[in-house]
Amino acid sequence: MTLEELDVQAGGVRMRCDAMGTRDGPLVLLLHGFPDCRISWRRQLPALAAAGFRAVAPDLRGYGGSDKPRGVDSYRMKHLVGDVASLIEALGRDRADVVGHDWGGYVAWYVAMWRPERVRRLAQLNIPHPQRVLRRLWTPRQLRKSWYIFFFQLPFFPERFMTDEALRRLYRKIHTPDEIEIIVQSVRDRSPPIHYYRAALRHPSLRWRAIEAPVLVLWGERDRWLGKELAEPDPRWVPNARVERIAEAGHWVHAEAADRVNELLLAFLR
Repeated sequence: MTLEELDVQAGGVRMRCDAMGTRDGPLVLLLHGFPDCRISWRRQLPALAAAGFRAVAPDLRGYGGSDKPRGVDSYRMKHLVGDVASLIEALGRDRADVVGHDWGGYVAWYVAMWRPERVRRLAQLNIPHPQRVLRRLWTPRQLRKSWYIFFFQLPFFPERFMTDEALRRLYRKIHTPDEIEIIVQSVRDRSPPIHYYRAALRHPSLRWRAIEAPVLVLWGERDRWLGKELAEPDPRWVPNARVERIAEAGHWVHAEAADRVNELLLAFLR
């Protein structure tokens, strides 16, 4: 399968995407986390394409080849959800299967809640439902893991803390050296990715709705930042969810246990 690079105008932003698979196959949208980029899905794109899907992995706004609007307010959830919904439409579809990891998954929860007509199925990788985040974040155990959320609220210092070498150390056991350098370059402007966290606390999105679409949660249980108790969504908000735990993987479960993740994704999406 040939990897295609697309520039797609999605509402108010231009999004750079990697795509694989037949153009008339069912659309699967893969949304990366922080501080990743579309490169993080390179182990999933070929598997999805080989199974007949049209797999598209965009750089989210603020990352890589996509537009990088200025200011914290540009990264409010309403804008991020609008990007995804507009991207699906710009790709010529009414709806898509959406796969999210980390921050991309957090956005995907809201796309499924606020724009349910755009989501056929939802697969989430190591990202809890917002209700779980709100309830568990303030526990002593989770606060010890999630201290960086509050550090990122500071001006200037987080950008200086997020050095190239820090990123290389973060990913050294996850990605290849070439992939790591692509990620480092994708966040050359440090502020937009950090603004996701700033906007989330300054403008919290508490307008939740029950998600009727089928949901698969894949959870690497060796996650350093998110406790395994966060994996299970509340059935009041996600009544059609199934959780699959992968004991040998951590936060980047789709890279650390790619074969198992691909197997579970394909079984869910077919």
